[in-house]
Amino acid sequence: MRIAVLWKRRYMGHDVIRDRYARLYELPRGLAESGHAVLALCLNYHPGEPERRVDQVDSPGSLVWVGFQAGPWLVGGLPGYWRSLIAELQAFQPDVLLGGSDAPHVILTRNAAKRLGVPYVLDLYDNYEAFGLARIPGMKSLYRRALRGASGIGAVSELLAEYVQTLAPGVPAITLESTIDPARFYPRDPLAARERFGLPPMVRLVGVSGSLSRNRGIDHVYASFLRLSAEDPSLHLALAGDIDPRHPPPRHPRIHWLGRIAHDAMPDFFSALDLAVVPMIDTAFGRYAFPQKAFEILACGTPLLTTRLGALERTLAAYPECLYAPGDDEDLDRRLRGQLSEPTVLRVSIPSWRDQAGRLEQLLADAVLHTGLAACQN
Repeated sequence: MRIAVLWKRRYMGHDVIRDRYARLYELPRGLAESGHAVLALCLNYHPGEPERRVDQVDSPGSLVWVGFQAGPWLVGGLPGYWRSLIAELQAFQPDVLLGGSDAPHVILTRNAAKRLGVPYVLDLYDNYEAFGLARIPGMKSLYRRALRGASGIGAVSELLAEYVQTLAPGVPAITLESTIDPARFYPRDPLAARERFGLPPMVRLVGVSGSLSRNRGIDHVYASFLRLSAEDPSLHLALAGDIDPRHPPPRHPRIHWLGRIAHDAMPDFFSALDLAVVPMIDTAFGRYAFPQKAFEILACGTPLLTTRLGALERTLAAYPECLYAPGDDEDLDRRLRGQLSEPTVLRVSIPSWRDQAGRLEQLLADAVLHTGLAACQN
């Protein structure tokens, strides 16, 4: 197949093209490694330089990345981007479009597919209706129309796939969790990992990474740490990520903020911990999210505690001791004590990016096949 991919260039604080980062890089890469010709077109909403890069994959596959700029004024630069996008697509002549990364790109994919007369498949790495862009007037209705017109949808969690099917009845929807590269994420020496980050060696260390904001429930973790650290002088808290300036962590000699850590260094961070906490709260985002870091933590062999909510509640249903009720500080304290005193080693099957690309490949192939059959019948 000839597959054209449309998504944004900046994803979770990373440049998809230059950083070769996670889902938005790995899925196109996996499709190309399966022998397909893939053209990935990525729009940068932020200032930067256009870019074109050819990644090496075994023949007959191919993978070309093209980075576009919307211009200094985002909306004003969009007409020029649309013309360039259509020119690239017409020259490439795709069999199918794959789009996602946010609501505007879902809508853009539908419009481009209609212009070219080809089917399209959508990838939802989160519930895009919970993103700020979805609050733009008219955005949500256009987004839902694009869902209904898709030939297939991949969703980051089973719950999101089920929700999408209520918005787009009859459209095939499959679950494609964001996962890991096992060549990067595996257990490291805990003492060496602590030394790397300047963390104390002989303590009990709880850690949180990613978005350290109140809308993820980090305030409950801070409060629980203060209560438990008053009982346990060996307890420390390590934080990796961007702090919410409106809700910074408490000033405490045993709280260690490491700032944003490079993705390649995250296996060391997780390996340094006695317990990793993934807080969430019950929102339109939290209910449908599947945090990639959960698989990263498990692959590093680190005990995990997360919220009894949404996709992770289903994934960890056999391990109730690893789940706490959202917003219940007493339950959080109890589960933290339990996981620190008698940590649970989780046995959860973790798919590879190649596995996920293979499932997406079938969804794309079905879209092309059904479009071809419909054309023959007409």
